[in-house]
Amino acid sequence: MLELRPNCECCDRDLPPGSDAARICTFEHTFCMDCAERFEGLCPDCGGGLVVRPIRPESQLHRYPASLRRVTRGRSAYRAGGVAAPPA
Repeated sequence: MLELRPNCECCDRDLPPGSDAARICTFEHTFCMDCAERFEGLCPDCGGGLVVRPIRPESQLHRYPASLRRVTRGRSAYRAGGVAAPPA
């Protein structure tokens, strides 16, 4: 089941579970639409494609809540060719 992280790992923008602005790769690295465009649709952490994160129906969020754990590496950690350090 997807973790549905609450924020962009780059700019820390809030990405609620119902947001269609969230982009994820197969490792669930999570970015906002603006940062994903800046990375040309490729995850700067793993190199995988960034796609629209599925939306969990509101009726299922009580039983299967979204994650509250914020993951942030910050803008300075990301460079044009990838990340400054390996992902955690």
